[in-house]
Amino acid sequence: MDFDQLQTFLEVARHASFSRAAEKRFRTQPAISSQIRALEDEIGAKLFDRSGGKVCLTVAGKAFQKYAQETLEARRAILATLAEMEHVPKGAITVGANEGTCLHILPEVFADFKKQYPDVSVNIKRADYAKILESVTDNSVDFGVVSLPVKDNRLTVVLIHQDELVMIAPPHHPLGKMKSAPVGDLAKFPLVLPKAGHTRDALEELFRERGLKPNYSMELDSSELLKRFVAAGLGVGFIARSNVQGDVRAGLLAAIPIADVQLRRDLALVYRKDKAMSRAAQAFIEIAKNQKSSSVNQGRSK
Repeated sequence: MDFDQLQTFLEVARHASFSRAAEKRFRTQPAISSQIRALEDEIGAKLFDRSGGKVCLTVAGKAFQKYAQETLEARRAILATLAEMEHVPKGAITVGANEGTCLHILPEVFADFKKQYPDVSVNIKRADYAKILESVTDNSVDFGVVSLPVKDNRLTVVLIHQDELVMIAPPHHPLGKMKSAPVGDLAKFPLVLPKAGHTRDALEELFRERGLKPNYSMELDSSELLKRFVAAGLGVGFIARSNVQGDVRAGLLAAIPIADVQLRRDLALVYRKDKAMSRAAQAFIEIAKNQKSSSVNQGRSK
């Protein structure tokens, strides 16, 4: 039994799929199956029930999952402790975030971190809100960056970026010429919305409160696609102010503050409360926190 087998076992358990685990581990499905068989032979118990076309953990598999997670976490803690003895942060950090955060918030944080700690590898795993929280809780990422609120009491939540939603439209659009506009004006125009997530939930709640029945033109799972379709004149939309600043400067879009309500889009760094924090991880938290004051000052200068 080795750490690689344990990681493979946890991937199969996480996705309930040998093929999906193979994709995640960059291996063939037969290789994944071979690792699981070797593991089952060594411990003398079946870990997965593969009958009925589904893959699910057996009773033994569920018990083994707990120990596998604890073993890999202990390994990470040991390596972090040994790195501490050298007083120089090393190793790797993996961060989960959505598309907009990856493109518009994290580059500055990563750049600052790499300047100070060039020997630490920084990786990013792009996912939606639910998947990010899942990855944090199962320790497949060290940190997640998600929009507030976060209600999972197993997680530490650190505010790192303060933002708000604005309406976006092409510069030549009737809304694009306004300094601000009430949310009710949206009912006059086709609306481009994200398919799911905190932004969509907040907007749906606002529409219900105001008794509005917007004309949904498109629903997209990408903030960058949303901006492109709005710029092409397919409708108006909502997006975090920080995600559209470059497009506004380039004259591709107009960002219009909402006159009669403020919709917050604040971001937080989240991690497990019981996580063993390396020096590199602690340094990343501090640098991410320092970005908060920059975002506040930028917001006030608008």
